[in-house]
Amino acid sequence: MASDPHPHHQPPPRCHFSSTAMSLADPSCDSCPSGVSPRRAGFIVAVLCYINLLNYMDRFTVAGVLPDIEQFFGIADGQSGLLQTVFICSYMFLAPIFGYLGDRYNRKFIMCGGITFWTLVTLASSYTPKDYFWALLLTRGLVGVGEASYSTIAPTIIADLFVNEKRTKMLSIFYFAIPVGSGLGYIVGSKVDDLEQDWHWALRVTPALGLVAVLLLLIVVKEPKRGAVEARPEHSLQRTSWLVDIKALGKNRSFILSTLGFTAVAFVTGSLALWAPTFLLRAAVFTREKAPCVSENCDNSDSLYFGVITCVTGFLGVASGVALSGWLRKRNPRADPLVCAAGLLLAAPFLFLSIICAQGSIIATYVFIFFGETFLSMNWAIVADILLYVVVPTRRSTAEAFQIVLSHLFGDAGSPYLIGVVSDALRRSESYLWQFRSLQISLLLCCFVAVLGGASFLATALFIEQDRDLAEQYTHSGE
Repeated sequence: MASDPHPHHQPPPRCHFSSTAMSLADPSCDSCPSGVSPRRAGFIVAVLCYINLLNYMDRFTVAGVLPDIEQFFGIADGQSGLLQTVFICSYMFLAPIFGYLGDRYNRKFIMCGGITFWTLVTLASSYTPKDYFWALLLTRGLVGVGEASYSTIAPTIIADLFVNEKRTKMLSIFYFAIPVGSGLGYIVGSKVDDLEQDWHWALRVTPALGLVAVLLLLIVVKEPKRGAVEARPEHSLQRTSWLVDIKALGKNRSFILSTLGFTAVAFVTGSLALWAPTFLLRAAVFTREKAPCVSENCDNSDSLYFGVITCVTGFLGVASGVALSGWLRKRNPRADPLVCAAGLLLAAPFLFLSIICAQGSIIATYVFIFFGETFLSMNWAIVADILLYVVVPTRRSTAEAFQIVLSHLFGDAGSPYLIGVVSDALRRSESYLWQFRSLQISLLLCCFVAVLGGASFLATALFIEQDRDLAEQYTHSGE
């Protein structure tokens, strides 16, 4: 047997995981670019998905019991829309702060602090007494602190753990949690309200699950090295000032145009998320399929059905969007924005039909909502992937924050309130006919905005190749 020509040579260290079944300790992994073993990276994505699901579940629990809240506080549609608007506004304005911190400090501890605060404030909101609607608005606004700390940072951690097709797959799993969590919010909110005959209890489910999320973050999640999986470790990429980052992002046409497209998605989903169950209830009252809501405990079965539809269509939409873009990428480098554009342009007519048909057939309305929401959900993971490959690693948290601000400022921050105000303005009387008709007409605005969003993604396709190449060629000098 031939002797080893390098008797003292040691094999390079390999990624391995502790043999202890319950241990999540990550041993030294010098050959893993991110510093995190593949197995632990999978655990990290699972934890981030759980928290993302929980965030959206909490966000739409309020929408699931909105008729009860309106009866409890005696408020009109415009005031009801404020519940979503104040949350989105605080979330939107705090996102740049957490984006700045996320690009410079330990992301794990930032998320832990934000989610702990969100858990406590959500629990406090469930004890709001009858004459203090302003207190419910205040606490719902403060909930945005926790979500801003998480949503700007979590995708960048996934980006630093995976690359190329693997990253797209993990992001698609991460963004499955948005529609599924939203649907669970409606389902849990309506069922807990029915069981306890008190909508306050619906807001006490997610805080308990939030404490579990903080523990999982502390135990499982490890901070990966920024940009290392792309053969561009963070020490080789020069950090620039926040102002320079913003100027660079402003010149990135693919980023700006895809953000405008996503703003349209946020506008439509924000409007439907808050108002669809209420609209369906009013349609059923108008067609005399249900009795009017005259007490604090309204019939929330429409919230349950809408929640189930949201879960299913979200899964189908995200999965089909990722699969279609992956298939088209092999034939067309502009596949991602084109798939996003197709999703919005196909969603618009189905949403229009769902709104118009409500006065004749609730079943037809549910069918058209199913197809409209499926097409609308096709772009969630794809938009996130576009951002990550047209923006350099040291600016990604800032880019996430900028996208959150813009998409929510002109999207779901104002759309629920706008729909409610337009509904109040169009209502000629307090009859059940005009309660339904005014909300029906105001919701038609969503169809127009969806078409504008599709046009923005078509424009993104014109620049996506150039901006992706510029991001890949970025050097340490920032050129």
